[in-house]
Amino acid sequence: MTDKSFKEWASMSDKVLAETVGSFVRHHRMGQNKTQDELASEAGISRSTLSLLERGETVTVTTLIQVLRVLDQLAVFNAFEVRETISPLALAKLQKEKRQRARKKAGQDLNIEDTNW
Repeated sequence: MTDKSFKEWASMSDKVLAETVGSFVRHHRMGQNKTQDELASEAGISRSTLSLLERGETVTVTTLIQVLRVLDQLAVFNAFEVRETISPLALAKLQKEKRQRARKKAGQDLNIEDTNW
């Protein structure tokens, strides 16, 4: 598999991206010493569908997920995780509202000696 930097992904055509996905699948299938028939059977798809995927042809996202699950490569979906972010202004407001120090309550005497020990 070729090593592509993050910046190059945007300049790649859809066809090249699909072929890269297919190469990824083929690489991991062969690394696990599985034939197309074996992987297709385990993923619940036809061998011809797997062949299409490996060649970079059009397949469904569900098919890709099924194949990646069998290959134990679902970690690639970590890139799709949506994380909540907070704007710098909202963060500044939260920091301003945060307590800066502890204070004794009104009428509370800190030198109480009665500990019942």
